[in-house]
Amino acid sequence: MNTVGTSEPKPDYWYLIPHGYVPLDLDPPVEQIEALIARVRALPGDRRDQAERVLRFYAGIVTSMNAEGVLACLFGMHPDEEGGPVFSVLTFSTVTTPGNAKLAVAGLAAAAEGATGPGVIPLELPSGLGYLSEERRKMAAPGGQPAADRADLPMEEVWQGTVGIAGRGSEVIVIQMATPAVEFEDTYRDILLGIAHTFSFTDPNEPDEGSGQGGTSEPGSVAAEIRSDFG
Repeated sequence: MNTVGTSEPKPDYWYLIPHGYVPLDLDPPVEQIEALIARVRALPGDRRDQAERVLRFYAGIVTSMNAEGVLACLFGMHPDEEGGPVFSVLTFSTVTTPGNAKLAVAGLAAAAEGATGPGVIPLELPSGLGYLSEERRKMAAPGGQPAADRADLPMEEVWQGTVGIAGRGSEVIVIQMATPAVEFEDTYRDILLGIAHTFSFTDPNEPDEGSGQGGTSEPGSVAAEIRSDFG
């Protein structure tokens, strides 16, 4: 797993990327887009149609993510039980609350405590208080018709998991994972929670003032177990 932040040269936060996920460029240069389009147009007919579908999917993701203020987006591809690919999208964004983020997250978690059925689950994370919510919902299948024809787009069911983490001041860090492979929701929930447990506002490469060593987790801690399982 790799440590990734949200900006250069000094990220605002850090987390570990699980195997099978690669970052998507949400602000690709014009030259890169033009070169990609040229390569797609040069493909044979059948391959060109498939590549154009993927290109439209990527363009739609970039447009949607930028409109929603997403800070980072990663695309995941893993083999299923039969060796075929299953896909998922992982995003990081921030939401500004009217007041203190920690109080907002604590209030949300407290309101959900003891509730039955799907809802918000409080989380105690190494970085602080958080919550988990998840749902299955319908969305348009990627790579369909232009916007004018979206009423006729085929729909598919996706699983979406969300972890909210109280940040500094009024910001809540939102980590979301979505996949059409709803039959693997338990696995993707575990991956999402694993990422949340590696999330940190402190550079893990900086020395730990208490121990004089790098910013590693204490042996036996939840974060250490997650690093052992996924790292």
